[in-house]
Amino acid sequence: MSEDVSSPEAVDLAEKFAAFSETWRPKIAAQLNGQDVRLVKTKGVFPWHSHADAEEMFLVFKGRFQVEFRDRTVTLGPGQMVVVPRGVEHRTASDEIAEVLIFEPSEVVNTGDAAVSDFTAPQGVRI
Repeated sequence: MSEDVSSPEAVDLAEKFAAFSETWRPKIAAQLNGQDVRLVKTKGVFPWHSHADAEEMFLVFKGRFQVEFRDRTVTLGPGQMVVVPRGVEHRTASDEIAEVLIFEPSEVVNTGDAAVSDFTAPQGVRI
């Protein structure tokens, strides 16, 4: 998908989320300043991991979503966000399907330092 930066258009998030059903497989909705805006559907629990060189921001579009740290859990609803600092171990979870935007550097692999290939999403998939 080629983007014409001279003629930006609105991104309909509801339409983009409706275009896929798999969980834990982020899709790129936009890119800026070396960062991806990734859309992901979640259900269940993602493995513990960290990203040594990158922060991640999670913004809930729909549903309830948790970001778990070793000492606490941050529970988010629509319109709420949290930033995970670089190097901080965390995992994400949702009891039901949640739709979440993730802002992170384009080179970040979703599983970070965890050796869990079942959860590692292909890089560069656009929606």
